[in-house]
Amino acid sequence: MGLAATSALERGGVALPHGAGSRPVEDATGERHQLVLRFALFNAAAFALLGAAYGQGWIGRILAADVTSITVAIFIVFLGGLAACAREIWRISLEMNAVIARHPEDGSLTARYLSGIAGRDAGSRAIIANAMRTQLASRIAIIRYVANILVLLGLIGTVLGFVIALSAVSAEGSGDVSKVAPMVAKLLVGMSVALYTTLVGTVLHLWLSANYHLLAVGVANFTSHLIARGERHG
Repeated sequence: MGLAATSALERGGVALPHGAGSRPVEDATGERHQLVLRFALFNAAAFALLGAAYGQGWIGRILAADVTSITVAIFIVFLGGLAACAREIWRISLEMNAVIARHPEDGSLTARYLSGIAGRDAGSRAIIANAMRTQLASRIAIIRYVANILVLLGLIGTVLGFVIALSAVSAEGSGDVSKVAPMVAKLLVGMSVALYTTLVGTVLHLWLSANYHLLAVGVANFTSHLIARGERHG
């Protein structure tokens, strides 16, 4: 490509090797872990809010009211999804490092892609690029799936809460004053389960979905930079 194309790539944020009119690779070090930094900052803030809620006693109240322990199961599933997201964030960050590096490490997705498109025509390069996008999309789709599971678990808790609440209601007991108080107590327990599980499932779904969106943006940036580098050397 000419100087105009080189300038366009630099404006797009793609770090080019020495000798190609780009800045030195060392100057791009600050870009290498931006995705990890954004992930860490977002989740640090989210966990800080969670800690504040615990300090106010809200978390303990939820756990005490949930006799089914579904909220605990929801949180465990959430942590599994967050761990999977963190792993993918780190892998994509390493691949971005490989795009920036002059000589990508053998075995990296970047090295395999650049090797695969070497000497290919434009049509073949486009097919390989689409295959790479599909591979990455399928790899991170599990996180979106886990986020959706959190909502379903919350809905299951809602149904169980209503079952618990309605199990205490009986036509015979409504006329007996001594049975009204236990009936109301069981009704309140069921409603607490229904509301708290819905709340926990929804909040954690939004939390994990935000992380998935952050990861998806990082994957899109990585693929665009990698394809730009491949086209430049193609």
